[in-house]
Amino acid sequence: MHDLLPEGEDLRRAVKWVSAQVQEHLDQPLHKIVQEAVFKFDLSPKDSEFLIRFYRKEQ
Repeated sequence: MHDLLPEGEDLRRAVKWVSAQVQEHLDQPLHKIVQEAVFKFDLSPKDSEFLIRFYRKEQ
């Protein structure tokens, strides 16, 4: 089923998931949440870098 998702869908899901986790777990470091998302959504290296840079800018 993973192959049926449009390209970039995993990254969009990861951004939504990280945003929700940040709001729910204020005490957890952002970098740990982002790292968990990378593995949870099986992001490519390119998407992983984007996610890391995106949330680095947010801080």
